[in-house]
Amino acid sequence: MTRFITTFGFVGLLRPAPGTWGSAVAVVLAIAIDYLLGFWVLVAATAGVTALGFWACGQELRDRPGEDPGEIVIDEVAGQWLALLFPAAAFWNMGLHDWALVAYPGWVAAFVFFRLFDIWKPWVIGRADRRGDAAGVMLDDLWAGLFAGIATVIAAGVSHGLLM
Repeated sequence: MTRFITTFGFVGLLRPAPGTWGSAVAVVLAIAIDYLLGFWVLVAATAGVTALGFWACGQELRDRPGEDPGEIVIDEVAGQWLALLFPAAAFWNMGLHDWALVAYPGWVAAFVFFRLFDIWKPWVIGRADRRGDAAGVMLDDLWAGLFAGIATVIAAGVSHGLLM
């Protein structure tokens, strides 16, 4: 069961670049959740997948300290959903509930920024990645998601002239 969770329904077994596959599937699911069920369900789903990810990674990696297998993508899902909460919250605040269908630059930017930070691993992202434990597997992607969400909001502000 933990393998099913950590690979996010075996998406993590797709090659090449399982982390990118996990992030891409996460974007599609987040858009569907937000569109069909609403922003607050996406918030709850993000919290749920994060908690489930910490638990499942702990179980899956308990006898393999220091490992961060590529097939584990529940961390990418949690981080990507965190990044997507930023544009989703901005549009929810404006009363636009179908944002993902018309505002594709928001979710595209969140995806690109998340992958950038997840691969580059600057500052606390890299520090979390170097922890060498199951919590570090999740934490580096959550930090990457936070940075990606902030970068997405800044890019939207620049793009729309709000920060100029």
